[in-house]
Amino acid sequence: MINEFSRAELLLGQEGMRRLKEATVIVFGVGGVGSHCIEALARGGIGTLILVDNDRVSLTNINRQSIAYHSTIGKYKTEVMRERIKDISPETEVFTHELFVLPENLEQVFDRPVDYIIDAIDTVTAKLALAEFAQARNIKIISSMGTGNKLHPELFEIADISKTSVCPLCKVMRRELKARGIRHLQVVYSKEAPINIQGKSTGEHTGMRRALPGSVSFVPPVAGLLLAGEVIRRLAGIEEG
Repeated sequence: MINEFSRAELLLGQEGMRRLKEATVIVFGVGGVGSHCIEALARGGIGTLILVDNDRVSLTNINRQSIAYHSTIGKYKTEVMRERIKDISPETEVFTHELFVLPENLEQVFDRPVDYIIDAIDTVTAKLALAEFAQARNIKIISSMGTGNKLHPELFEIADISKTSVCPLCKVMRRELKARGIRHLQVVYSKEAPINIQGKSTGEHTGMRRALPGSVSFVPPVAGLLLAGEVIRRLAGIEEG
């Protein structure tokens, strides 16, 4: 029977689509990377999505986030994303948590079993907490590294954090993960050096938040789609891991 996933089934097969429908993916961050990732997951047939973000849509989000329109300014990103998913795939279950991720509140968003964690947030502390949480509970995870101050989306790739170079966030994450006994983390990153804007800081991660980076319409979405593609292939059984 023809449905919204018929064309995907030609590539992933009936068994692959069944696996996706039964899968639960939690996504942290509904921004430039996360919103496009989540939309691709919904269009890809993931049966249950859990969205975590405490932010509301703002005017400066419009240039890169799939949930950002003049009509959605001021609304929670999670709620706007939920409505988009409902229109794309009404049968997809969506759960939302409007909170800022901290090590001490992670437990409350994992109130149901999940098959994959996608990290699309931009604070080192939260990224590290998610990596530790995933390792301790043996949950698959993939993490987005820096997408700000970049102009070449074709340079993004999927790699283990131990194999990365150039990216300032990767450097910080490698060091901090090693200190926590974590040697491996699957990431999406770019070897493009962050552009130095008017002689100002390029936004290297040194603490809870980075300096405000520049961003364009065609870079963060690519990172989000790479995240979604990797997760869909693995959950569908197309790739091992």
